[in-house]
Amino acid sequence: MNTMNQYSKALQLVRQKAPLVQCITNFVTVNDCANIILAAGGSPTMAQDVREVEEAVHGASSLVCNMGAIDFVDSMLLAGKKANCLGKPVVLDPVAAGGTQLRRDASRRLLEEVHFAAIRGNASEIRFLAGQRTPGSGVDVETGDAVTEENLAEAVAMTEKLAQKLGSVIAISGVLDVISDGRQTAILRNGCATMARITGSGCMLTAMIGAFCGAMVEDPFSATVAAAAVMGIAGELAEERRMKNETGNATFRNDLIDAVFNITQTQLQERMRCEIYQR
Repeated sequence: MNTMNQYSKALQLVRQKAPLVQCITNFVTVNDCANIILAAGGSPTMAQDVREVEEAVHGASSLVCNMGAIDFVDSMLLAGKKANCLGKPVVLDPVAAGGTQLRRDASRRLLEEVHFAAIRGNASEIRFLAGQRTPGSGVDVETGDAVTEENLAEAVAMTEKLAQKLGSVIAISGVLDVISDGRQTAILRNGCATMARITGSGCMLTAMIGAFCGAMVEDPFSATVAAAAVMGIAGELAEERRMKNETGNATFRNDLIDAVFNITQTQLQERMRCEIYQR
């Protein structure tokens, strides 16, 4: 199948299968994560109490663990292990993974005890997981860690190495998205700067990756690339609307969700700026 057709097929599968995505995420972004899953064509459940997460996983198509909910790490571990046993994909968002000792310990424990089909973070978070020193201390990427055209080769090498080590698809999101399964690496150039001016655009992308992985269990790489492309293109469409209507970031947030809801397979194929990295 043509690569672009594979990615547009992923969007079709999400809408056909309507995967149920169990999210353990933080209170700042929980509503946006639920709505972006619905917009993509999936269905969200936000069960995260330690007393029910294992039972809830049985009915889900995939599981998303977001370290913004740092007080629910035990829930993530229980649900993640159960999802692994059931053969259901688990997606990790290592929010501020290197920022505090609590988060450093939690991320290490999660990686040791749960297999993740995909891990999406900003460059600082992924650099920490890869064992590289990073000044990142919060949810935003540190300027020196950001992926640019100048350091793209180094970022690709790091991402590929981490993907091979963990057996996971690794996705760095930013101005340039770098996505690798250790064998192939995609570079995406979609999106807009306003996406960084709203809370939760990264968390929403991770939630949407959960929906796409739930619909394409056997191909988490294509699922992750397709989800990132949908999010980036939706950001571009929302930005065009914002500029036309002279609105701000609050309206942009709603327009972003609407754009995911309305995006077509044709738009995805025509607007997707993706290349498979060649050394």
